Amino acid sequence: MTTAQGALKFCPRCGSTLVSREIGGSERSICVDTACGFVFWNNPVPVVAALVEHEGEIVLASNHGWPEHWFGLITGFLEQRESPEEAVLREVREELGLGAAIESLIGLYPFEKMNQIIIAYHVRAEGTIRLGEELRAVKRIAPAKLRAWEFGTGLAVRDWLRANVK
Repeated sequence: MTTAQGALKFCPRCGSTLVSREIGGSERSICVDTACGFVFWNNPVPVVAALVEHEGEIVLASNHGWPEHWFGLITGFLEQRESPEEAVLREVREELGLGAAIESLIGLYPFEKMNQIIIAYHVRAEGTIRLGEELRAVKRIAPAKLRAWEFGTGLAVRDWLRANVK
């Protein structure tokens, strides 16, 4: 069971209550049963993001559940035994139906609000866009008209624009 903040309330090993304690300069949830010794580290989750270049334009996507005017990069979680490079190409294939190749790593970006670390890549994609089940819509933007936003994957867009669009 978890709280609204996502932190565990009960130990997944022994079922005892977890309490908050400072460990290594951060608040952690630890098991009250000292024999168990469980610590919930709550480390950030790795997420990949693809700035997709397709036919000379950048493809932005809107997920189901987002407000209609929100568009962002293609994103997804790493799967077990999957490299970030494999994950980003899989996400482009699953969400857009496109084959893609990695052009470059844009950078790594903490997204504290979601407790994630974003690993962002620039990819070039080919094929016909077919929306996956997670997406409601896509829009295509000329690189010169693309604008960054000040959080999450928008920071990768900012850095890519600085390096690639004059």
